Amino acid sequence: MKKPVDVEKNKENYLQFIANRKNLILSLIDDEGKPFISYAPFIKHEGKLYIYISKIAEHYRYMENNDFVDALLIADESATNNKFATERVRWNCTSSNIGNDGHEEIFELFNADHGAAMVNLLRGLDFSLFELTPLQGRYVVGFGLAFDIDVDANLFNHVVIDKKKDEEATVQGSK
Repeated sequence: MKKPVDVEKNKENYLQFIANRKNLILSLIDDEGKPFISYAPFIKHEGKLYIYISKIAEHYRYMENNDFVDALLIADESATNNKFATERVRWNCTSSNIGNDGHEEIFELFNADHGAAMVNLLRGLDFSLFELTPLQGRYVVGFGLAFDIDVDANLFNHVVIDKKKDEEATVQGSK
């Protein structure tokens, strides 16, 4: 008999996982429609993710030219027992450049997480704040342990695949 999934414990683990991460991996589309991957330090605030990036960075232009970006957090592989089921979370997001003026509550969070000296230095350069609004996400923590989520875990649904139903559909489709 299968052991029941402890959704509340997994939810707590998810929230701890994102709280312990400092950088997002960004999946974007370049000017030629090809995939482009980069990363940026981030903070989470009121259900949204924020990155602060330079206009010189390639991903700045791609963020500006696309309404959507995928964001990924992944566990350190040196601490992962099973590389096929690495703990990770991915969100499909909309993206908006909200500039460099105001938003002091966001910059205070950047200061706390990434160092006030560095953030204050960057604020004098060509950096701009991007707001990522997660539309949907998936948290994976192992085999059979995937959850459809929102960023704050208000939505946290265990994804269950009915293998028997899938097998029956495959057999039906091959007739």
